[in-house]
Amino acid sequence: MALESHSKLIEEYKQRVRKRFMLSAFLLGLLAVLVIFDIQVGSSNIDLNELLKALAEGPNGDSSTAFIVWEIRLPMTFTCLFVGASLSLAGLLIQTITHNPLASPYTLGVTAGASFGAAIAITMGFAVLGQTWIGVSLSALLIALFVSGFIFYLGSRKSLSATTLILVGVIMNFFFQALQQYLQYCASPEVAQIISGWTFGNLQRASWISTAVSSVTWLCALFIAFGLAWKLTALSDGTERAKGLGINTDRLRIFVFTISSVLVSSAVAFIGTVAFVGLISPHCARLILGDDQRFLILNASVIGSSLMLAASIISKLMSEGATLPVGIVTSVIGVPFLFFLLMRTQR
Repeated sequence: MALESHSKLIEEYKQRVRKRFMLSAFLLGLLAVLVIFDIQVGSSNIDLNELLKALAEGPNGDSSTAFIVWEIRLPMTFTCLFVGASLSLAGLLIQTITHNPLASPYTLGVTAGASFGAAIAITMGFAVLGQTWIGVSLSALLIALFVSGFIFYLGSRKSLSATTLILVGVIMNFFFQALQQYLQYCASPEVAQIISGWTFGNLQRASWISTAVSSVTWLCALFIAFGLAWKLTALSDGTERAKGLGINTDRLRIFVFTISSVLVSSAVAFIGTVAFVGLISPHCARLILGDDQRFLILNASVIGSSLMLAASIISKLMSEGATLPVGIVTSVIGVPFLFFLLMRTQR
């Protein structure tokens, strides 16, 4: 009898795993469709045959379509893909270690801090090895680490509720936005315009450099997260249970906060602030796949990339002849979702 029960449990587990693999394959297929559609849509639409010909020509192709695809569309699409994946992975990690469904790089003020760090570098013309993007990324990372450390300190206080932690994030957002506005006020009109554009999440600044940096950062963080998958799964079931399994939860939280800060800073350094992607994607992934981190880590990133690509497509369709900043679209989508989560948490 016990053997039959054990076999039944094993079969049910295998069925759940198969179902999750099928759902993961579906999400990857949807992502591939969105990638193709995002490359096609723009001020001059490209049909599928033209797109395939341009891809076959390569970056040195003579046609105008090849130039548009390789020099404009592909960098924007892939930057969008990896930025969305980075923000979503950061959001998943932060929600897991804080046990807070409302936590994300944006709601905790980490994104605002990184954006302020980028604004400092832009104002000062800070460059490393002659490269401005390195200086901007480094400055964004340092401020993001500071904010993460402060949030970790507050989160370690057991008396602090999940809602209060979000209110602290709101305060951090206002604080860094005020500092950023002060920088804009003091800066020259040209620099102030650049900083202002940073607050919208604009894909016009995408390039092959932003694609390379965001992709490498996300891949490194992904492999690290997979290595911590079982620890993160144990931690999601409760701090005491994780400690009972021999996990140093404080060290794990500090390490994960650091990874999340690197992910956020690599995203903000190139296209600016993008709101709510890191909040929505992990919840969608959990709703579809459950709490197993082995599936969540990759699929939260896939959903985040899909959301960013969908927002990019919507922004192109809404603004004929130009590209509406993608951060505006994600904010419009994310605000009602955050309101829904707040109401659900209060109940």
